[in-house]
Amino acid sequence: MTTTVFSAFEQTARAHGAKPFLHFPPQKVELSYAQAQERIGDIARAYQRKGYAHGHRVALKLPNCAEFLLHFLALNSLGVAVVPMNPDYRKSEADYVVMHSEAALVVDASMLARFDPPAAPRPGNADECALLYTSGTTGKPKGCLLSNFYFLTLGERYIRLGGLCEVHFGEDRLITPLPLFHMNALAVSTMAMILSAGCVVQLDRFHPKAWWRDVIDSGATIIHYLGVMPAILLQLAPSADDRAHHVRFGFGANASPKDHAAFEARFGFPLVESWAMTETGAGAMITSSHEPRHVGTRCVGKERPDLDVRIDENGELLVRQKGSDPRRGFFSGYLKDEAATAHAWRDGWFHTGDSMRRGPDRSLHFVDRLKNIIRRAGENIAALEVEAALAGHPAIAQVAVIAKPDDVRDEEVMACVVLAAGHPASRETAVSIQDWCLERLAYFKAPGHVAFLRELPVTSTNKVQKAKLADFALDPAQSFDLRDRKRRK
Repeated sequence: MTTTVFSAFEQTARAHGAKPFLHFPPQKVELSYAQAQERIGDIARAYQRKGYAHGHRVALKLPNCAEFLLHFLALNSLGVAVVPMNPDYRKSEADYVVMHSEAALVVDASMLARFDPPAAPRPGNADECALLYTSGTTGKPKGCLLSNFYFLTLGERYIRLGGLCEVHFGEDRLITPLPLFHMNALAVSTMAMILSAGCVVQLDRFHPKAWWRDVIDSGATIIHYLGVMPAILLQLAPSADDRAHHVRFGFGANASPKDHAAFEARFGFPLVESWAMTETGAGAMITSSHEPRHVGTRCVGKERPDLDVRIDENGELLVRQKGSDPRRGFFSGYLKDEAATAHAWRDGWFHTGDSMRRGPDRSLHFVDRLKNIIRRAGENIAALEVEAALAGHPAIAQVAVIAKPDDVRDEEVMACVVLAAGHPASRETAVSIQDWCLERLAYFKAPGHVAFLRELPVTSTNKVQKAKLADFALDPAQSFDLRDRKRRK
């Protein structure tokens, strides 16, 4: 009986052992289901010998690599939940996740080379599979508890979408450059291929100039994308590779309305926009896999018959499953934060924090995020976390962090600063503020723009009115553009 991610993999491996399971071009690795099963068994036995078993958590602080998925499946076979971590985290960020999650072990890239592969209780459907940290408005990431049922249901939902997203059993090769410490790559694409005997083509990251070569050489038939990717690929010079691929559809989110139709016309396949959150999983995944898709309007399709959807007076999307179990397929809750879980599920609905509108045909169209979140190139960044990191800078008297629209990355981090006495409103000061943040947080969280203000607009209760600060984000004369200094190290 298939009750865990690994048992689903094992079932496919028994029936289709010779079929390719994992292709990782950067390492020139391709493993069949049978080969992967053997490697996974070796890794699982090594963990078992070291005492890791059902109920433990192990943090995987790894870049996208073949070993990430092999260790994930090995740990799942033992009932050990994984805590995927961004390898770009600084020490303080990583320490928080390890402490909060109570991970028994952190596996990083340096450990893989010396990992020595040579009867825990059998895990089950409701057991914890992964603890994924997602940015919230409290400044610190929240740990989303995700069960095996969550993973399995997400994969099953995907392969049954139909329409433009029809999956061909035993034939598809799904290419993704998205990070394995996010829901899309770890749960959606991996589970979809396991349950359909397909092959995961996992890239280390998105390489625009090599993208179409990777797609063509890997034989990819499905791509997964984020909104930033179509915009970048459209900037490349036309090439014979534009149509030399075998891709039937792309699946993702947040393609810019101005790029969506142009991308499909040039590259010859549909980009199917979808909506979901780590918290909602398969319980409330909405996709535009059937026409009309209303390309260019941020349409994410219509909800399934088993999903209840409500848009409240503030425009916020509220979701739940119909029937006696409204949380079916959703996350199991926030680790060590029952209050936050209850608040998210208040009044019997999951409050998404996203604004949606209905089209004339009842299709759903994404409008904006209500939460204080900046979405930069697919990364969710909590403004309060950045503000807390910047607050100790000697030149800063007050700071508020907001999103500035960005043509390529969707949004960029902007710090609006009131300077302490004696510090000039200069580029040098702005650079020192950015460097301060780069030393304390992952590079993508650092401000790409720094604006100096005489004062921050506040309410009668001294809360910063960030809506008014947005005016500065639209005026290039008010800020220093430091985006070219933000690079992964």
